[in-house]
Amino acid sequence: MKTCFFLSLFLIFSIGFAQNNHIVKTEDGRRVLLKTDFTWEYIDAEKSVTNGSAMNIPKSKESTSCNLAEDFVEPKLDKKIQAQLKKGRATISHVKKKVAKDYNCSVDDVLLLSVSEQKAKGVYHLCANGKKVAYKRIGNTIIKKEKLF
Repeated sequence: MKTCFFLSLFLIFSIGFAQNNHIVKTEDGRRVLLKTDFTWEYIDAEKSVTNGSAMNIPKSKESTSCNLAEDFVEPKLDKKIQAQLKKGRATISHVKKKVAKDYNCSVDDVLLLSVSEQKAKGVYHLCANGKKVAYKRIGNTIIKKEKLF
C-alpha cells in the first residue's frame, strides 16, 4: 500500500515539474516561445510585410538620433544580478552583442541609455547606430521590445 501511495505521489509531482517552456520553429523559420500557461510569443519578433508594395517612409535624423550629452556615462548595473545572469548568457554584454547583430554595427557602437532590471526580467533602452531601441529580457531570453499601439 505504501508503495502505491509513493508511486502515485511521485507521478503527480513529476507531471508538475515536467511542464516547461519550449522553443519551436515555425515553417517560415521564426522562433516561438510556447509557455506553460498556453500562451506564446515570437522570440525574434520582426514586423512582417503583409503587402509586397509596402511604403518605406524614411524618418528624419532628428527623431532617430540619440542626442546624447558630451559627458554621457552609461548607468551602472547591479553586480549580483549580472553575476547570476552570466550563467544563462544574458548579461548586458550579451544584450549589446544581440543589438549589434540586429542593427549591423559593432558592440562599441551600442550604448546603454537606461535600464530597469530584476533577476527574472529586465528592460534595456539602448542607442545603436544613432537609433533608440528597447530590448527586454525574460529569464535568459533577450528579445526586442515591441509597441502594441
